[in-house]
Amino acid sequence: MAGFVLVLAAALGVGTASAHSVTTGSNPAPESSVDAGPERVEVQFNEALQTQFASLTVVGPDGNLWTKSDPRVEGNTVSADLGELGPAGEYTIAYRVTSADGHPVSGTIPFTLTTEGSGTPGAAADAAAAGDDEGGGGVPLWPFVVGAVVIVAAGVFFALRKPKS
Repeated sequence: MAGFVLVLAAALGVGTASAHSVTTGSNPAPESSVDAGPERVEVQFNEALQTQFASLTVVGPDGNLWTKSDPRVEGNTVSADLGELGPAGEYTIAYRVTSADGHPVSGTIPFTLTTEGSGTPGAAADAAAAGDDEGGGGVPLWPFVVGAVVIVAAGVFFALRKPKS
């Protein structure tokens, strides 16, 4: 029986080998210095992306969000409107996309604004993240934990019980 379970688990776990999406470029380029931010920030990948669940933000040296639109996925590129930036310093592009094979891919790309702009920031980045977590509307984890504990306990009970003579 144990052999059957191992063979079944191995068979179900075997899939086609596939590499996840990797970045191939961005605007602004990684580690670049710019006098003014572009109208639109974008990150390119080596393969097409799924259009659902994409995230793309730019956080400035002041800790505020500077993107002015929701992210858009077009083929292998995710982008968002940026608008004029504010304080000089390091800005960070943060992205999370879903690759064609269904795996999430995330990362950050820093760039430096060398000349202060007069743009208006959005909300504080940590406040926006906290707002996403509070009242999240996601599926709670505790029922899965309780279910796993019950299944393991039942397995241990049946494995350790003594057969009737």
